Amino acid sequence: MLEYIKSLREMVGSQPLILVGATVIVLNERGELLLQLRSDTKEWGLPGGSMELGESLVETAARELFEETGLKAQRYTFIELLSGRDFYFRYPNGDEVYNVIAVFRAEDVCGEIEAKDRESLDLAYFPLTALPMDLDERAKIIIEKHCF
Repeated sequence: MLEYIKSLREMVGSQPLILVGATVIVLNERGELLLQLRSDTKEWGLPGGSMELGESLVETAARELFEETGLKAQRYTFIELLSGRDFYFRYPNGDEVYNVIAVFRAEDVCGEIEAKDRESLDLAYFPLTALPMDLDERAKIIIEKHCF
C-alpha cells in the first residue's frame, strides 16, 4: 500500500476513499489477454494500481505494469476513464474504495512476464474466448467493453 493511502487510512479507517489509478490491457501477438492472479482476492484481474503523488496517469500505468508483470511498453494508448458505482470495491480487510480508473492499452510490449511483487500469485495470457471464471468484477467490465 502506498504511504499516501496508508496515511489516509489512519485517518478514516475502512471508510470509502476515492482512489485514482490506471489499468493496462496487454495483448500478445496471438491476441491473448494478460491477467494476474491477485494475492489479496484470489481473483484474476488486469495489471494496474493506484497513482502515486506527483505521477501522471501514463506514469502510473507504466510503473504498475512493470512492478506487477516485469513488462515495459513503448506506448500507452488511453482508452477510457471509468468511475461510479460499478467501480466500488471492498478489499478482504474491509477497506472500501471507489475507483477512478484510466484504462490504457500497452503497445510494443517487451520483456518476460514475471510476478515481481507480492500482489501477483500468477501471471498468464488467456484467449479472449477462454478467460478464467474467477475474474474480478471491475476487470470483467473493462474486458467486455474494450477487448471484444
